[in-house]
Amino acid sequence: MNNVVKIAIDAMGGDGSPKKIVDGIIHHYKNNKNTYYQIFGDKEKIFYLINDKLPSNSFELTHTIELVKGTDSPLEGAKRGKKTSMWLAVQSVKEKKSDIVISAGNTGALLVISKLNLNMIENIDKPALSALWPNKKGMSVVLDLGANVECSPKNLIDFSIMGSSLFKSLYPNDNAKVALLNIGSEEIKGNEMIKETYQQLNQKDGFDFEFKGYIEGNQLMNGDVNVIVADGFTGNVALKTAEGTANFITSELKKAMTGSLIGKISSLLNISNLKKFKKRLDPRLYNGAIFIGLDSPVIKSHGGTDYIGFSNSLSVCSRIVNGNLIEKIRNNIRKWVEII
Repeated sequence: MNNVVKIAIDAMGGDGSPKKIVDGIIHHYKNNKNTYYQIFGDKEKIFYLINDKLPSNSFELTHTIELVKGTDSPLEGAKRGKKTSMWLAVQSVKEKKSDIVISAGNTGALLVISKLNLNMIENIDKPALSALWPNKKGMSVVLDLGANVECSPKNLIDFSIMGSSLFKSLYPNDNAKVALLNIGSEEIKGNEMIKETYQQLNQKDGFDFEFKGYIEGNQLMNGDVNVIVADGFTGNVALKTAEGTANFITSELKKAMTGSLIGKISSLLNISNLKKFKKRLDPRLYNGAIFIGLDSPVIKSHGGTDYIGFSNSLSVCSRIVNGNLIEKIRNNIRKWVEII
């Protein structure tokens, strides 16, 4: 089985599991026959859901009824022990039995369990939580989204390198363009940490990306840059603001289109464009946060997504493995160390 992507899956995490997880796997396999699924969870429930919809040589099921609860604190989740479906899935990549791990379960617990089991990539101090956002010209990688509230200039430089490596692994034919999220575009704007980061990135050559300086919050979706870097506090606020804005626009549009007879007629006349609009803002298409900086990639699917969203996260897993993300990060970090 050459070039097979082996994905370790926590089948018990998130709302509606394991059904949505299994349905997502089945849906993903239809167009990804070169995938092998290492599934961890309740054997009886999962076999019942698979029901011969997956070839027996496409998956392996490891039984456990122990799981991390969504209400657990990160430490409580980790303390539930080494027999939970989440721990076993992460352990699978640690032991090199899988290429990548994914869970729709407790985010904090997944980060702690991953850090307990996996090593940092050499010369990287902190891992980062990243995600894919749509923009006017395509897609952007945004990080950090909450893993590190306080950061140093070195951390932001590491995030720039890791984010650009992630972008190139997913979109190998596009150039990575990096910008620092700031309160203004002028060099004098921002705190000392971000200004020092700017100076270091702006003065060095040899990166595998183009440094574009600062970007403000109202420019995030323009598409002029495709890797947006921030500390975890700023990045998380930006994420929640973007999610809230998208929900507000969708809700208001729905009200306008269904609140009157004219609105209903208008919606019928524009049904094709409305479907395109809805699809563009469908969060299932962008499901899957990526925890990068560790020596194996860890993917966090949104706990509330459905099987389509989980299937899309599995596709992100496949692209990351095929794009050699970890090797790209190692090579680019090595180049940076040589530059300085």
